[in-house]
Amino acid sequence: MAEEDEEARALLAGGPEAGSGVPGGARALPALCDPSRLAHRLLVLLLMCLLGFGSYFCYDIPAALQTHVKRDMQVNTTKFMLLYAWYSWPNVVLCFFGGFLIDRVFGIRWGTIIFSCFVCIGQVIFALGGIFNAFWLMELGRFVFGIGGESLAVAQNTYAVSWFKGKELNLVFGLQLSMARIGSTVNMNLMGWLYSKIETSLGSSGHMTLGVTLMIGGITCILSLICALVLAYLDLRAEKILHKEQGKTGEVIKLTDIKDFSLPLWLIFIICVCYYAAVFPFIGLGKVFFSEKFGFSSQSASAVNSIVYIISAPMSPIFGLLVDKTGKNIIWVLCAVAATLLSHMMLAFTLWNPWIAMSLLGLAYSLLACALWPMVAFLVPEHQLGTAYGFMQSIQNLGLAVISIFAGLILDSRGYLFLEVFFIACVSLSLLAVICLYLVNHGQGGNLNYSAKQREEMKLSDPE
Repeated sequence: MAEEDEEARALLAGGPEAGSGVPGGARALPALCDPSRLAHRLLVLLLMCLLGFGSYFCYDIPAALQTHVKRDMQVNTTKFMLLYAWYSWPNVVLCFFGGFLIDRVFGIRWGTIIFSCFVCIGQVIFALGGIFNAFWLMELGRFVFGIGGESLAVAQNTYAVSWFKGKELNLVFGLQLSMARIGSTVNMNLMGWLYSKIETSLGSSGHMTLGVTLMIGGITCILSLICALVLAYLDLRAEKILHKEQGKTGEVIKLTDIKDFSLPLWLIFIICVCYYAAVFPFIGLGKVFFSEKFGFSSQSASAVNSIVYIISAPMSPIFGLLVDKTGKNIIWVLCAVAATLLSHMMLAFTLWNPWIAMSLLGLAYSLLACALWPMVAFLVPEHQLGTAYGFMQSIQNLGLAVISIFAGLILDSRGYLFLEVFFIACVSLSLLAVICLYLVNHGQGGNLNYSAKQREEMKLSDPE
């Protein structure tokens, strides 16, 4: 048992040498207060996971309250989907500069606090838009919220790299993603119930009830801000005790690198944009879809709409391990996109229980993220990774902003069947891009579809 404890401490503390610079007095600290001890690092990990909880909880509040927002603010679906578009617009640019601001301007501690403040302020403005019956104010709130949301995720990952190096880092990233998905799931299943309770308390529905509900939901953002403040204190304290440096994102952004991007990389960008365009906007509109087509109650519709996030919470780390052990990334991406296409076709053209299609979508969504994003690292040198990932996130947000508006227009003018056909077309384009990627990679003798064994042999033959 003692050996296991020593092993765990070595793993999470980055080895026995981590405490070598600790003054003699610091060794007498209780385990929970000693930055070189397992208990303290687990406390930091908990704070890292909770750091993004409020942001992910509040991101899908419009989806959880779609009916209430449209009714109380007297807007159509096109205007409703602007709440998602305005979140994405700032991140078309910030994906390139968020890491720079953290590394060069604010530092990880102040950067995390500042971006958490943007999330809190954005949610408050969003709620005030409901209270004062001003939809433009709600749009402004989502824009401010978006400035903080994506950059906060960059800060969260930077803290993880700073505190947890080596093999355990993938596990930490998996735990952070799981907590984020739990935040989205809790939101989907809680906000409708909260609205009804406030409606009963105030005696009527309307924009005031909506605004108060949104304000209470914003408490989760305050939780994230508190975590940011405590993390900053603990990180500063660890720097003094262990003489550790502030975390860096490792992002080096050079827009001139874009001209060097290869055809397979551009195909990956197309897969990313077309795939996520058929997932996030659909979830944003899904609750009413399940109520209207399948006759679900509000609570049941929220539950089935959140199943994608529920499944991705435990399955993302599992699929990540699966892809690591097997390789064959393109085949796994092909399976994920094909499963998503089947899921949307079931929802569009059958009356089968939607739990089946949504569970399949949840599995496919988790698998795609684990297989698609790592392929970028196989195609570009390390010094261009920051630019490649920044550009990928940038066009993803651009695509989501445009598709969100377009999806609202289709739903207002044509209905849910045409909307599903549109999503099927998006996934079909993604599938076509995957097939092209397979053919191009095969023709060029690329390594994207290597097995794990082939990749290991390639590393041994070319250590650099």
